[in-house]
Amino acid sequence: MKIAIASGKGGTGKTTIATNLACSIARTNKEVQYLDCDVEEPNGHIFLKPDIKETHKVTIGVPEVDNELCNGCGKCGQLCQYSAIICLKDKAITFEQLCHSCGGCELVCPTGAIKEKQIEIGFLDLGTAGDVKFGQGRLKIGDVRSPALIKKVKENAANNGTVIIDVPPGTSCPVVEAVKGTNFVLLVTEPTPFGLNDLELAVGMVRQLKLPFAVAINRSDIGDDGVLQYCDKENIEIILEIPNDRLIAEAYSQGIKIIDALPAYEERFLQLYQRIDARAAVK
Repeated sequence: MKIAIASGKGGTGKTTIATNLACSIARTNKEVQYLDCDVEEPNGHIFLKPDIKETHKVTIGVPEVDNELCNGCGKCGQLCQYSAIICLKDKAITFEQLCHSCGGCELVCPTGAIKEKQIEIGFLDLGTAGDVKFGQGRLKIGDVRSPALIKKVKENAANNGTVIIDVPPGTSCPVVEAVKGTNFVLLVTEPTPFGLNDLELAVGMVRQLKLPFAVAINRSDIGDDGVLQYCDKENIEIILEIPNDRLIAEAYSQGIKIIDALPAYEERFLQLYQRIDARAAVK
C-alpha cells in the first residue's frame, strides 16, 4: 500500500505526520518505507536520521541540435507544447529548463539533427533509518524539473509492505507526480483561512485524480472552525487531529519525533494507519 501525505500549503505538518506514521508502523514489525518526494526541500532526514547507503546522480534527456544538419523546418517547435525548442532564423534553439524529456522533437526531425543528451538534475539517496527503509530526492539548486526527480524516487518504492510518500506542498505538477498511483492520500491542513483555502484546492486535485482521501488537522485547537464546516459540508472524513501542544513544538524544533517525545501518540498513529488501511481496502 502506498500512502501519500500531502497538503495544499507548506508548513502544515506533512513531514511530522509522515515520519511518525512510518516509525509507528515499523515498531509493529511491519515492512515500511519512507520516501521524501519534497525534492526541492527534503527534511524527513532531520527526524529519521537515516544511514545513507547509496547516492545516485539522476539525469534526464534533453535535445541537442546539430546546426549543420538542421534545415530549419520548424517541425520540432510545432510539436513541443512547452516551447523547449523553437526555430528562429531557420535554426533550432533549445531551452533545457522547459524540456519535459518526451523525445518527440528527435522523432519528428526529418534530417536527424536532434539527438538526446543527458543532463544532471539532482540526486537520489537510499538507506535505512532503524527499521524504516529510507529514500529521498535532492533537486540541484537552480533546476526546476522536480517531477522527473520525483518519478525517479518513486521508482525505488518497495514492492512489499507500506510506502509512505512525503509529498511537496501545493497542487502543481510535482504534487500530481508524487500522489499519482498511490492507494490513499492524507491531506494535512491547519484550522486557519489560509489552511482552508489551500485545502479546498488540494481536495479538488485528489478528486480530479479519483484518489481516496481524508483530512488530518494539525494544531487543531487554534484558528477557527472553517475547516470543520467545510469537511462536514463536503462529507470529508477528518481522520486525525493533533492539538497545538508546546511539547510537540519543542520536540519538532530539536528534530525529535512526536512518538519519542510523547509515546502515547504512537497508538494514535497506529490507529491512523488502520483507518487508512480500511479506507484503501474499500477502493
